[in-house]
Amino acid sequence: MATNASRSSLYEEITLEREGETPVALEGRTVRFTYFESLFSPYVSADLTYIDTGNGLTANGTDTQERFGTIRGSLPISGGGNENVKFKITNTLGSLDFLTNALTVQTVIPIAQESTRELVTLKLVSDVAIKNELTTIHEKYNNNISNSVSSILTNKLQIPTSRILLDQTKNSASIIGGGQTPFNVVIKFARQSMPLQGSAGFLFWENKNGFNFKAVDNIVSQSPQYTYKYHGVYARLNDTEKNFRILAAPTVKQDQNLLQSLKNGVYTTKNIAYDLYTGKYEELFVKLSASGIISSGSIPDYSSALNPNSSATKIYQFILDTGATQTGISTAINNNQLEYYAKAAMRYNLLLSQVMDITVPANPNLKAGDTINCNFEKITISNKNEGSADQRYSGKYVIMNLCHYFSPRNSFTNMRVVRDGYGLYTSGGS
Repeated sequence: MATNASRSSLYEEITLEREGETPVALEGRTVRFTYFESLFSPYVSADLTYIDTGNGLTANGTDTQERFGTIRGSLPISGGGNENVKFKITNTLGSLDFLTNALTVQTVIPIAQESTRELVTLKLVSDVAIKNELTTIHEKYNNNISNSVSSILTNKLQIPTSRILLDQTKNSASIIGGGQTPFNVVIKFARQSMPLQGSAGFLFWENKNGFNFKAVDNIVSQSPQYTYKYHGVYARLNDTEKNFRILAAPTVKQDQNLLQSLKNGVYTTKNIAYDLYTGKYEELFVKLSASGIISSGSIPDYSSALNPNSSATKIYQFILDTGATQTGISTAINNNQLEYYAKAAMRYNLLLSQVMDITVPANPNLKAGDTINCNFEKITISNKNEGSADQRYSGKYVIMNLCHYFSPRNSFTNMRVVRDGYGLYTSGGS
């Protein structure tokens, strides 16, 4: 196996399986395989493109002469949830292993067709994504939120507990399914959740390890898995250093946007709540500086001279849920929005303060939700030593979106990384 992780990876196994049929090996036919994860997607997906010359299978039942034909026509592949693809792709850094948790064929797309061959893309998704669309929730959940989420994933979607990765929440909430899918209910819970420490705001997503329900503060507080470096000038690198380099100049998608942050209430919000039972009207000002958010660096701020009175730049209004979702007669407030809503909105917006795209040699060990260190070479006309990092823009980043790309010639990992602060030195993790 090549020691350079940018070169072709090994297709140890890529097998297409259809219920009641002999599995079909696709390792030698696959011309491109891309795999996707995102912090904002509750399931993983992949695209598999293979070439077929029509000599793979006898068209049993689909051709009266029973001639050889394509896999798509002879198996056949319908994208009706009956076909799964299990795979294991390996390079010098690790493996992308879905031999146990095969992905389901969502749709079949012929890319090109000739008289003697065709190029086909199979779009694959986690089988739980299919189960989710076939499942609705009508009952009420009235428990600690993390316990409710665990119950939904286990009982409604039959996800093994070994693949459910949860942060404990300190608040409870009562919510009625109302015919929604399990994923929609869990995402609604995520917006209302508060961790044991830190600010409100959870995310729900699947990566290769399983289904994650985690606080944003805990995500940014993780220790980095790897350090990647961008060398703007020619450098002599050994094989290990080559595998952990950023291959091209990062593409900055967003940097601190003051106007947008003010509109979104990142710095100061006014929260107005009305209790229908008591008739009380309550106002609460929430400032970023007192929100309890655990950041990954120095949080961007704006000049206090622009807002000497610390006026709120966004106003939230609530009617409190007093007893409406409780059994019997109750005056209890269901998960008071004043405690989480504004802080969660701050937390989500702050996470996306800096957004950039980077490409590195394929590393199958990386996952959405991991943190990595990115070291960018300092730009200066002064004496520059190779490898010296820009101490403002270098530092810890969270992997928001991830794509592993494999072809017969090369292998890369494309990532969209985000963070909420500047600098090498963080307030959480290391």
